[in-house]
Amino acid sequence: MDPVTTTLLLLVLAIALFATEKLPVDVIGIILVIALVLTNVLTVQEAVAGFGNDVVITIGGLFLLVGGLVRTGIVDLIGRRMHRLAGDNVFVLTALIMTTAAVSASVLKNTTTTAMFLPVILGLAAKAKIAPSKLLMPLAFGAILGGSCTLIGTSTNLAVSGQIVRYGQEPFSMFELTTVGVITFAAGMIYMLFFGRLLLPNRGGEESLTEQYHMREYVSELLVLPESPLVGRTLGEANIGTELELSVLGIIRDDLRIANPSAGERIQRRDRLIVEGTITDLLRVKEESGLEIKPDFTLNDVVLEGGEVELFEVMVQRDSNLVGQTLKTLRFRQNYDLTVLAINRHGDTFINKLSNVMLRFGDVLLVQGKRNDVEMLVAEREVILLEDLSQSSFRIEKRKWAITAFLTFLGLSLAKITVGVDIPLAICVLIGVMVLLATKTIRYAEMYPLIDFRLLVLIACMMSFGVAMEKTGADQYLAGLILNYFSNYGDLAILAGFFALTVLLTQPMSNQAAALVVLPVAVKAAVALDLNPRTFIVAITYAASFSFITPLEPACVLVYTPGRYRFMDFVKIGSILTIIVFVVAMLLVPIFWPFHK
Repeated sequence: MDPVTTTLLLLVLAIALFATEKLPVDVIGIILVIALVLTNVLTVQEAVAGFGNDVVITIGGLFLLVGGLVRTGIVDLIGRRMHRLAGDNVFVLTALIMTTAAVSASVLKNTTTTAMFLPVILGLAAKAKIAPSKLLMPLAFGAILGGSCTLIGTSTNLAVSGQIVRYGQEPFSMFELTTVGVITFAAGMIYMLFFGRLLLPNRGGEESLTEQYHMREYVSELLVLPESPLVGRTLGEANIGTELELSVLGIIRDDLRIANPSAGERIQRRDRLIVEGTITDLLRVKEESGLEIKPDFTLNDVVLEGGEVELFEVMVQRDSNLVGQTLKTLRFRQNYDLTVLAINRHGDTFINKLSNVMLRFGDVLLVQGKRNDVEMLVAEREVILLEDLSQSSFRIEKRKWAITAFLTFLGLSLAKITVGVDIPLAICVLIGVMVLLATKTIRYAEMYPLIDFRLLVLIACMMSFGVAMEKTGADQYLAGLILNYFSNYGDLAILAGFFALTVLLTQPMSNQAAALVVLPVAVKAAVALDLNPRTFIVAITYAASFSFITPLEPACVLVYTPGRYRFMDFVKIGSILTIIVFVVAMLLVPIFWPFHK
């Protein structure tokens, strides 16, 4: 099999694997690199060259700079002031959220911005008595649009900037993409404010947590009769979970409420046990002497809370150690001292047999436990707490150093414009990181958990695949096919085709992978037509960021479940927004980056 065919078959295989989501994206990238070496398409040195690219260092350093801003509560401070300005006005609040998200994402990346503002916006929705679904999609869309405005706004921009040097192009400057990016954001916000906002569903925010998760049919109250053999035994000794397959969530003893009781709690006469289980499991209680089902039981949040024990909603993070694990394999209750009562996955609620449900990114868990235990899980970056964190969790006294570190990075990155000294972006980032470490704004032990290594591995692997496309001539082959079918329709039609192809690929693939796959083909097509390759490079960069049509974009995944959205909500609202940004890009990109130099 010739190298071109081998490379294209591996490309199709990679796209299929990205679409199925059966394997993590970084694992798919590694498999792709291994296959390129084993088929002799690349040498080992060529295959691993992407890992030495300075873009990998730059993105890793940006994760740490962003971590400094998060640790010091700067984003939380911004969010808390939004309600003062907007009050209960949905229009003004939506405009503020989208603008704030866009500005933040232009320096913090869209996924990071969405994750940081998610609990804040949920709190704002509760204060203003607005359904979260009215505010969360604008948050995600604002962050995605804002991320396209600067070089560091998304890792996609950085990855493309690092790759285009191979084609004799200058890397993007910090604000090269800003003008068109800002205009595109303005067009998107106008659409969301005057039309898209009207299409948003009105869901969530009105029911208690127990009602939202439809737990009433699974939670009941059992009365311990005086003659019950369970009297005097601990919950651990009673084996209620093993023999009756019921989970004891609480005990009501006279006027005392014991929420989330320990296995050592002793059962007393007339105790009322709050248990969770299926109807079939509860029917077994009739056969168990000494227990009686109370028919007039009314479930509410208060029944499951008491003392320091509360109910919380937490969302599984993208790179959490919980992903791909079950509650049983994690020994979740034993290790975290928290009880998972239900799992919500994109509108589907799991309550029965939770211990065997494999957790995914974006799953929202209804947990019962103490706030300190929940905040510890949040601090370990395993989950996002879907409410405002206490101020004590932030290093407020280090806030000035976090800002100093970020401004140092920005100032050094602009040194070529201001003082004529060209400092590599990776060095600018590393100097900013040194400021954080020297001032202990970020502690050394926190450095590596803050970095998304999965993304770094993916970008490095896809850069190596770009080398394979160029070395084998697969990019020229695909470019030739496109020219044969579309060259008669004009330069703009070809540019539009590459834009549409990139948007299409971002649905099953990561944005970075989609951009780096299309990039070499587009550059070869531009050269063959004697057009400016940078026009195509910029269009592809924008297209890779504009993923609104489905909730598969990480920023959209984060708001999917908390906003109680359905898949078609994104298709309906996002499709129109995609058409708008497509038209804006097709009008403006050829003006700012002409087809002919």
